[in-house]
Amino acid sequence: MRKGSVEHTFIEVNQQKIPAKIYREMRRNVRFSIAKKGAILRMPILLPASEQHRELSNFREWVCKQITAEKKLQEHFTPKKYRTGDTLKVGQRIYSLIVEETENKTHSAKLIGKKIHLRLATSDHDLSRQKAVKHLLSRVVAQDFSPKIIARVLEINKLHFQKIIRSVNLKYNLSNWGSCSVKGNVNLSTRLLFAPDDVIDYVIIHELAHLIEMNHSSRFWDIVERIMPDYPEKEAWLKKNWQICDF
Repeated sequence: MRKGSVEHTFIEVNQQKIPAKIYREMRRNVRFSIAKKGAILRMPILLPASEQHRELSNFREWVCKQITAEKKLQEHFTPKKYRTGDTLKVGQRIYSLIVEETENKTHSAKLIGKKIHLRLATSDHDLSRQKAVKHLLSRVVAQDFSPKIIARVLEINKLHFQKIIRSVNLKYNLSNWGSCSVKGNVNLSTRLLFAPDDVIDYVIIHELAHLIEMNHSSRFWDIVERIMPDYPEKEAWLKKNWQICDF
């Protein structure tokens, strides 16, 4: 059996570089998609070279159409450059930014009132700095929101589940909106803080339901629906607006 492979590349759309992954794997069909980290092409490893070339061309054309047609996607893949005087709106909270270039080897951030002080190392390259800023902003905003989110998780648990919650953590995570371990450790992505309160409630309910059913069986969804009958609307909001939920 031939071993699959993954190729990392970029697709240029109106002078904007979109990260892309090309998977060649044991599968029967070709699939295009756009995820949080970039565009994805999956195609059969046994596909003849001429057909692979054609699918690559179709993939690039498809990505260009998707990005051009969707402003939210354009904004999502445009690197954010924060400057002193900029503001960051997370939920109903607005933070003002103070950005300082330093000779330090590492980046740092501190929240004072509603002002976020970013100290950025001039020696770091752009991509690394952009990634660090996301995580720094996530960390200080998480500190500010933690009391509210922890209280809400405990309230929903008391109303509907009555399970032991060992910890509630806000972390920057692109792979999912939340998770819950069998030990009662609830993790929520800080990207969720950009969503409306009822959508946040849905994710909390979703994760707490895993303390009863550690799967996505019909029994699991029955629990979620009993507590929040309109939960499909919340899922739809996340699928439609994930691009705007980021730092």
